[in-house]
Amino acid sequence: MDTENGSSRSGSRPASWGLPVLVVILGALATASLIYTVREHRQNRELAASNQVLSATLGQMQSQLQTLSEKLNTLAVAPPAATPAGPASVARPRASVGTQRKAASHRVAARRRPVDDPRWNQIRSQLTDQQKELANTREQVEKTRSDLEGRLSSTKDELNGSIARTHEELVALEKRGQRNYYEFSLDKTKRFQRVGPVSLSLRKVNFKRKSYNLALMVDDFELNKKNVNLYEPVWITLTDRPQPVELVVNRIDKDHIKGYLSEPKFKKSELAATTKAAPEKTQEVSTPR
Repeated sequence: MDTENGSSRSGSRPASWGLPVLVVILGALATASLIYTVREHRQNRELAASNQVLSATLGQMQSQLQTLSEKLNTLAVAPPAATPAGPASVARPRASVGTQRKAASHRVAARRRPVDDPRWNQIRSQLTDQQKELANTREQVEKTRSDLEGRLSSTKDELNGSIARTHEELVALEKRGQRNYYEFSLDKTKRFQRVGPVSLSLRKVNFKRKSYNLALMVDDFELNKKNVNLYEPVWITLTDRPQPVELVVNRIDKDHIKGYLSEPKFKKSELAATTKAAPEKTQEVSTPR
């Protein structure tokens, strides 16, 4: 009797602990998806702010370099100072032909000898420093840009954010079998169109800038997404999905857009039901003889 009771208790423990563990795992997956989404938006804002600051710094340095170049050109074209002429009434003795040639050669050499102006050295030093600073700033810009792009690409890969730009690429994503995909075509209207687990309504299109405004009905709540760019993914977190839903617009026309929406293959409720239907394994307890 003790053996039978021990066997039944050990068999019931996995069943009682299986559901809470699954709920905790699903909650952790939803939290991780939300964290990834927030981190991606924050990295986009950091990249935009960094580009603005670096662009302003480059413009300021280019203006300073142009000013220094203008100063150098002004010093280079400055005419030599004229030597004061003696009084016209004073008669100079006539020198020989050889003496006149030597004097003429000395005057030509004196005119060609550069003037050692300390301002010239100062300007050249400033120009060299500005060039070094500009080179360092460009290196920092490229490094920061590459780092942020790498972070964004890794975040998209973690969220399975492969973007299909054409119908053929969407078919290739569907063949992976990891998510369900729904293509849609929306005209500008206040009416909502059902697309997969959500409803969409196109409110505004900026054809020149390739952006749009969209209204969404998610779990009986209306959300608005403004100034969304072409190929920019929109992540939507649903209560019954282990991962966020992804919306991508890959074509923008005048008052019309086309794109697709992808969702996880299985819902949280379906995963929980599959876990309950799995056969329970009991542990056999043997008594020593």
